Amino acid sequence: MIVKQYLMFILYSLCASVFKVAGTKSKAKGIQGQYPITQNVTVVEGATANMTCRVDYNDNTSLQWSNPAQQTLFFGDKKALRDHRIELVRASSQELTIRINDVSLSDEGLYTCSLFTMPVRTTKAFLTVLGVPGRPEITGFTKPAMEGDVVTLTCTTSGSKPAATIRWFRNDKEVQGTKEVNATGKSFTVRSSLQFQVDKRDDGVAYTCSVEHVSLSKPYMTTEVLEVHYAPHLEITHSLIIPQEGQYFKLECVSIGNPIPEPVEWSKDGGELPDIERMIVEGRELTITTLNKTDNGTYRCEASNHLGSSSAEYILFVYDPNALGQHGPDHALIGGVVAVVVFITLCLIIVLGRYLARHKGTYLTHEAKGAEDAPDADTAIINAEGNHVHAEEKKEYFI
Repeated sequence: MIVKQYLMFILYSLCASVFKVAGTKSKAKGIQGQYPITQNVTVVEGATANMTCRVDYNDNTSLQWSNPAQQTLFFGDKKALRDHRIELVRASSQELTIRINDVSLSDEGLYTCSLFTMPVRTTKAFLTVLGVPGRPEITGFTKPAMEGDVVTLTCTTSGSKPAATIRWFRNDKEVQGTKEVNATGKSFTVRSSLQFQVDKRDDGVAYTCSVEHVSLSKPYMTTEVLEVHYAPHLEITHSLIIPQEGQYFKLECVSIGNPIPEPVEWSKDGGELPDIERMIVEGRELTITTLNKTDNGTYRCEASNHLGSSSAEYILFVYDPNALGQHGPDHALIGGVVAVVVFITLCLIIVLGRYLARHKGTYLTHEAKGAEDAPDADTAIINAEGNHVHAEEKKEYFI
């Protein structure tokens, strides 16, 4: 019995030893076959990048981070490169995480994480650094521009990576420009030009340059307002449609031009205003306090700026309020013409109606002649056609 128990103990010990050796070999094989796990990282220039390397299991084998130039940054928790921007975040048997502060475009590239087994296992992670574009600047504005000038506006932004996109807006409507991209080191300088011939419609128009980029949460924008100088154009407006004696009457000289054309000069029939007591000039307005027949004539306003001059005329005729026939005959004439047109139209309708009714009756009468003695509808039609032919023959016979 004692011998049997002793043999069982030896057998159990041997089995335990076998399983332990097998487990150790399997774990060692797993460590030898695994690769570090990393991820690509994208950051904006000037921001912070965290680079993490992990393994599933490790028996105190070291992890190491190297930069694109294959310089060792950290070997485990030991810093190897003297760069104050790089610091350790976490170091353990299964993870090595480092931080790169104030990332620049030169930091971009492939970083290598190494697991020091036999042989050494490596995995790479790409660090992408986005270059933030500078705020746009618009050049080419001449203040003021003259009507007819050809203007070229250029919007420029530098430092973007990848190259930024530039869009132009005329007020709120997008317009197309010509794009040019130039590489400056690892970043890009982007320009967009807009060329057009200006006219007075461009005066006061806002031209906006918008820069869009993946590194921006919203576009950068800059706006310039175009000022255009152009020659004046004048028009005269009046306060009464039918001016009558004794009424208050006002003329206004409406001017369009830049600079504003002034002063405004008023004249009547080629000379000065005859009655300055009743004819009052205030800026662009000419007021006649009490109209009378002597005010009839041609009134003219003139104004100019450094690009030219312009004038406008208005012919004033003052009506006698007591002579109602001035406008009565016009209405009476119109009413008379309308009445005549209506009467003639009715007569034409009546005559046309009678004519159509008469011919329709004649047609039915001829059709009926052939149907009086016909036994059926077909015979009636044939008889009617026959009668019609005979009638024509008789007509020809008598002729």
